[in-house]
Amino acid sequence: MKKFLAMTMAVVLGMAALTGCGSNGNDKAEGGSANADVPVIGISQYGQHASLDNCREGFLLGLEESGLVEGTDYAIDYQNAGFDDTIAMQIAQNFSANNVALMCAVATPSATACYAAAEDKNIPVIFTAITDPVQAKLDTGNITGTSDKLPVEAQLELIRALQPDAKTIGILYTTSEPNSVSAIAEYKEKGPAYGFTVETIGVTQQAEVLQAADSIIAKGVDCISNLTDNNVVGVLPSILEKTNDAGIPVYGSEIEQVKLGCVASAGIDYIALGKQTGAMAAKILKGEATAEEMPYEKITSFDTYINSGAVEEMGITIPADIAEKAIEATN
Repeated sequence: MKKFLAMTMAVVLGMAALTGCGSNGNDKAEGGSANADVPVIGISQYGQHASLDNCREGFLLGLEESGLVEGTDYAIDYQNAGFDDTIAMQIAQNFSANNVALMCAVATPSATACYAAAEDKNIPVIFTAITDPVQAKLDTGNITGTSDKLPVEAQLELIRALQPDAKTIGILYTTSEPNSVSAIAEYKEKGPAYGFTVETIGVTQQAEVLQAADSIIAKGVDCISNLTDNNVVGVLPSILEKTNDAGIPVYGSEIEQVKLGCVASAGIDYIALGKQTGAMAAKILKGEATAEEMPYEKITSFDTYINSGAVEEMGITIPADIAEKAIEATN
């Protein structure tokens, strides 16, 4: 009898550990514990940094602005993978086991995991913050969402305007992240037309990023252009400490990176991207469309963001036409 009780307790504890994997402690509803009449949306966020947080917040706003009411029309089970692919897969499998009504995946590794876990049950998946869904093989099946494709040409124009004499742009990226691989290819294709050579260093995990930053600095690049690469963005403050000491400007890819200390960016608004994703999810929940019927969407507008303090520290002069339209981005 004691042996049976011990085994039973072990199973219970194991199930509890799986249910809570990746959670940041802020779950609004645990999968399977919500009212059975309320559809559960499982949100899997690959990691916690401001850009991805903004996507999630925008997604919830998009649901609300589409007329859906939390607790009546849907419940949220939010899980965070902490930039761990294994945990991202566990979260997705847990969503599938709990038969959530829809999976929302924030960033490519979470989307890939959710798509794999949802396929057998045909659970709809909606993604956000994926640069190239085609490259990531997330453009067919019961899946859709929004792309955060970077305005690379606008970024190159901005760098050229702020650093007229610059010759080399450095970029750090994760070799296994399709978004980054796609962006690197575009930078290398279009950089020469703006007079730039593009130097890149790839990493396989976040633990390698700071060493790669040292290496890219040692190459003597004139500046660094940061992508939306999750491993790199996750340690951006530490990268900026190194580049500031070396006097190398870093250009971000959206407003939150500029707030952290990048000098400037031609980038998108991730709250707006999340809202767009939430509106698409609302159509699925209302039965107005299926994920398979809706092609993925791109956000078409971008803004220029400037961090005046970082610009001044780097001795950069902002041309009047850029200063007039730029949005100040400081914490």
